[in-house]
Amino acid sequence: MTVSGPARAEWRKSSRSGAGNDCVELAVGTSATAVRDSKNAEHGQLAFADLDWRVFVGALKGDEFDVR
Repeated sequence: MTVSGPARAEWRKSSRSGAGNDCVELAVGTSATAVRDSKNAEHGQLAFADLDWRVFVGALKGDEFDVR
């Protein structure tokens, strides 16, 4: 699955990115969302179908993961 192809995707950094460039970048397409490590962008990306991404984000916002 691609998001307009990674070369043409418009990537944006997380608003929670740290000063040490420990960031996650996001590219949103019409049917998929991709994420990648900003300091290793050439190493690939993870792409999620639109519905899967919305379910994942909803679970994060609903505090369904123990990330403490």
